[in-house]
Amino acid sequence: MTEPHDHRDHDHSHHHHSGGLRGRIASLFSAHSHDSTDHVDRALETSDRGIRALKISMVGLGVTAALQLAVVFWSGSVALLGDTVHNFADALTSLPLWLAFSVGRRDRTSRFTHGFGRAEDVAGIFIVLVITLSAAVAAYEAVQRLLHPVGIRNLALVIAAAVIGFIGNELVAVYRIRVGRAIGSAALVADGMHSRADGLTSLAVLAGAVGVAAGFPVADPLAGLLITAALLFVLRNAAREVYYRLMDAVDPELVAQAHEVLLKVDGVRAVDDLRIRWIGHRLRAEVEIMVDAKLTVVEAHEIAVRSHHVLLHEVPRLGSAIVHANPSTEDGRDHHAAIAHHFAATP
Repeated sequence: MTEPHDHRDHDHSHHHHSGGLRGRIASLFSAHSHDSTDHVDRALETSDRGIRALKISMVGLGVTAALQLAVVFWSGSVALLGDTVHNFADALTSLPLWLAFSVGRRDRTSRFTHGFGRAEDVAGIFIVLVITLSAAVAAYEAVQRLLHPVGIRNLALVIAAAVIGFIGNELVAVYRIRVGRAIGSAALVADGMHSRADGLTSLAVLAGAVGVAAGFPVADPLAGLLITAALLFVLRNAAREVYYRLMDAVDPELVAQAHEVLLKVDGVRAVDDLRIRWIGHRLRAEVEIMVDAKLTVVEAHEIAVRSHHVLLHEVPRLGSAIVHANPSTEDGRDHHAAIAHHFAATP
């Protein structure tokens, strides 16, 4: 069995450099090295990217929401009020996620032996709850205005605020989702989906304002109901992302890729077991390989180390792996007989 270290100081992105002309130019000036002094800690680097994305998006959403809030007071638009509430909520979700990224950088302890990467998943749950609350607020306000209509003033300002809301939210959504996927953070992707939902609600506000201008006053609360529907749709996608992460789900193609590269390692006869899970925005693998039973302990260990090394190079965002070498059964012996009864199938 081998797990020399978390391999955080090892650049294993051989096949995952930045694409395009920029990536090719960068590769000309960056020598490939296995010396730990030549590389930034990748776990800390990805956390820094996540925190930077949160800072920038929080400022962007704060400015967007502040502009919209001013128009809400001047216009009385319930749809715009719902949109503004969502934008403020979206900006606030950056705070727990920021905290999660910071906590996730702590070293593991005797109690938290896997570290604190799961803090991101906890933040993801909070984000899903915020989206749920936003949908409830939008629905309540829309129904209240349907039952008790209120006129809208300064339609031109409402339309302008809706356009600002859409542009601001979509820019933040694209940025968050792109960074979240790049660093493997489901929580940041979910937060980006929340921003995209708010961008869609801004379009609904725009539609409602145009409807009111056309002589259809009920268009504003109806737009609020459309906002609710859009939020529920995004809620489903965000909840699914967070659920998959909490349940240790990974892309099956990633598992197949890892299985394939292991079989190419000299000395590996078969892959008996392979499991991959997320811890924060880093992957962790647990592998059992079959090797020749006649090998010495040192030789079997060398094959396990090579397997570990290959996985770190070929599997994107893999932070660590445990590789266990099982001896082949050509001699007819069951090398796991002593523990077999612990895993016997229940009748």
